[in-house]
This record gives sequence, C-alpha cells and structure tokens, in this order.
Amino acid sequence: MSSTYEAVIGLEIHAQLRTATKIFCGCSTAFGAPPNSEVCPVCLGQPGALPVLNRQAVDYAVMAALALGCEVQPESIFARKNYFYPDLPKGYQISQYERPLALGGGLQVTADGESHFVRLTRIHMEEDAGKSLHEGFRDSDTRTYVDYNRSGVPLIEIVSEPDMRSAAQASEFFTRLREILVSIGVNDGNMEEGSLRCDANVSVRPIGQEQLGTKAEVKNVNSFRYLHKAIEYEIERQIDVVSGGGRITQETRLWDSDRGETTSMRSKEEAHDYRYFPEPDLPPLVVTPDRVERLRRELPELPEARRKRFVTSYGIPDYDAGVLTQSGLADYFEQVAGAAGNAKAASNWVMGELLRTLNDRGTAVTDVPLTPAALAGLIALVEKGTISNAIAKDVFPKMYDSGRSADEIVSAEGLAQNSDESSVLDVIRSVMAANADAVAQYRAGSQKTFGFLVGQVMKGSGGKANPKLANTLLKRELDAQ
Repeated sequence: MSSTYEAVIGLEIHAQLRTATKIFCGCSTAFGAPPNSEVCPVCLGQPGALPVLNRQAVDYAVMAALALGCEVQPESIFARKNYFYPDLPKGYQISQYERPLALGGGLQVTADGESHFVRLTRIHMEEDAGKSLHEGFRDSDTRTYVDYNRSGVPLIEIVSEPDMRSAAQASEFFTRLREILVSIGVNDGNMEEGSLRCDANVSVRPIGQEQLGTKAEVKNVNSFRYLHKAIEYEIERQIDVVSGGGRITQETRLWDSDRGETTSMRSKEEAHDYRYFPEPDLPPLVVTPDRVERLRRELPELPEARRKRFVTSYGIPDYDAGVLTQSGLADYFEQVAGAAGNAKAASNWVMGELLRTLNDRGTAVTDVPLTPAALAGLIALVEKGTISNAIAKDVFPKMYDSGRSADEIVSAEGLAQNSDESSVLDVIRSVMAANADAVAQYRAGSQKTFGFLVGQVMKGSGGKANPKLANTLLKRELDAQ
C-alpha cells in the first residue's frame, strides 16, 4: 500500500434467501435443476402475470436486518429497476430503491491489528436475475445460453458505507456477515453456487483528503480469497493510474482469477440510468411492530455472542470458540461437551479429527454421521485410560464409517490399554536390555534418549501400554542405578 494514498472501500452483498419458492411466484428455488425447468409466466414476465410477495422471504429479510442491527422500516416500496440484459426476462428487475426495507446497522470487524465498526447504509429486497452461460468466450465462435431458473429467487442486498480501508477489512467484513446470515438460517452461504455474492466499490484518494475518489465496482466476487486479491489488485491499479497523472474511469470490472487481475466490463450506470419507478403490481410492504418483535424473539444466538459464551462458560480459548462457530459445528460441540464433561477435549476432537474428516470427504456439517454421544463415548475411554489418544485416533474413523460405538470397536479388536504394572515392567526391562547404549546415554545425562526409549516400550507393547504408566515406570527404572 502506498504511503501517499489510501483506499476507500464499500461492499454490496447479494444474499439469496433460503425459501423453498421464488419471491413472487411458486417456482422452486432448488439449485441444480435442468435449465429453464423451474419457470412460470410470473418469473418470465409474460403479459398478464402478476407477482405475489413471498411472506417467508420478508420474514428472512427482517431477521437479517435485525441480526445486523438495522432499523426495519414500517413501510417500504418495491420499484422497477429497468435495464436490458439477456438474463433479465422482463426487461426490469423488481427491487427497492427510495424506500428500502431497513436502514442503518453495521458490524464490528477486527483486521490489520485493530477493531473497526463498518456501518451499513441499507438492506433492501429484490429478485435475482437469470444466469448467462458463455461458450467460447474469447473465441470467434461465441455462444451465450440463458438459464432462467434463478430468475425470481429472493435476494437481499446489503449495502455498506465506504468505511473500509484495506482488503483485509473488507474480507473480514464479508466473512463475519456470511457467518451471521448462515447462523440465523436465512442464507446457505454457498458462494460456489452463487447464493452469496459480493460487489466491491473501490476508490483511492490522497491521505488526508475528505473528498472521495472515482470508484470502480468489482462485480460478483464469490470467495473471501478472491475478494481480498481483487481489492488489493484494484487498489494498486488505481494508485498507479492517479500517481501517473491519469484519471480513474467509473466502471464495472470483473475479477479474472486465472490472470490475477480485474478487467473492464462496462461503464458504471448511475441510478437515473435505471429509470426507477414504483412497482404498480405490488402494494407497499407493511411490516408491523408485532411482526418485527416476534422475529426478533425467534433469532438464535448470534455468532459473536456465542463465541464469548464459549470462552466464559466452557473455558476454551478464543481460537477454539472462533473455529467452532465459524465451522457450523457449535451445536455439535455443545452436545459433545455436555455428554463428555470435558469441554477442551470435546473442542479438540470436533476441531481436529471430525472437521478434518468432514473436509476430506466433502461432507456437510449438517450430515455428520457420528452422533455427539458417540464421540463423547470415545473421549470417555481416553479420559478413563482405557485407550490412548493415539489408539482413539485409529478408532475414530471406524466409528465414523460403521456407526459402531467406541466400546464395541475397542472390545472387538482388543485395543484396550494395558495398565497392569507388572506386565508393562516386563516390556520396559526387555527394552532396556535390548537398548543398553541408549540407557547408558540417558544415565550419562542425555535426556533426549528418554523419548526414544518410550517409543520402544510402546512398540514392544503393540501400542497398548498405558502411556502415562509406561513413562512413570520407565523413568523409575532408568533412575534406579
């Protein structure tokens, strides 16, 4: 980053709402249906078809607004946003403009070593457009196909103030926002499928200048990493232009992840280009105070509050609490911790073996085949000294795949630890006799050979010797001259 210029960044996040049907009709919102199979006269904008507002979409939008600290407006107005593009079948998009659903709010984010409050301007409801699929985009034989299944899927657009000054702040804001939307159940957070997308408005100005520079909009970035890279690239590009005496063009740009750069898409439209006017087929949206309060009561515990509670109530580190809430496994962890009676052990297993297995196998956190009680049972065997932690890690995938309990597997495979003192002593004395040089080195003051000898004892016992007991007895035997 230049020491002469600073970046000014605002984000616009489009979040599809998790309703079963579209915002103004009964067509399914399910992802992956055959192209143009989930359409009807309403979402295709055919003459005479009238929109009917989806009540659940409004509830979800209000919940998002409340979770983000916004003020829900008692009355908002739908408007027609007119523009012409192949994936917009009506020739306009039903959105909100002058009177949106919610105003204000914001998020506290920590990035670049400091905490920073990012204000929100507004949240408004709208319908999604269809999807254009380009074939041979850079070839002479270019074809474009249009899938209207996404047309009419309910969206909220969350618009921030230009309060961010770095790519790290913007990426963290987007991360926290996604976490909240997913935790309250209004969005699935799936950026690869396009159900959560981000546009970044980026400009630069000399440090100390109040006036904003000319912004460029980086459109439809669908990952935190790409958002970070796209903003960093755009900041450097604009600084190079203005420091060289050039002028920034107000335009919409696309992030090319293969080239690692933004490219110009089109000149940026102004609000008057869209010729907004109130949607004549929809009455004003009235959200009563009773409805707002009911939805406020139905909100689950928000991620930040849950992180703090995990630290204070369970005594786990901040890092653990952050991973558990961000991974979507917070509920699972609480059930394991409650059943096992050891929150730190529960945290370690959920963050470690369980999360690693889910990622390796591409399993969603909602589809964990291992019950919290079963994992708590495995932890209990380690706590009681029945099996070692190493053996437990071998037992875990067998439980995960078979559905059998840890007790069943340990019993069937004879994996229980050997805690019989005389039996372990026999192994230790055999190891000491076979490794006289290592014993002599330890007794001469070389502590590093102790670990080697412990390993030999565990190997000699087939991994079944109680590690704590083996360590204690080995040290006693070595120290006895």
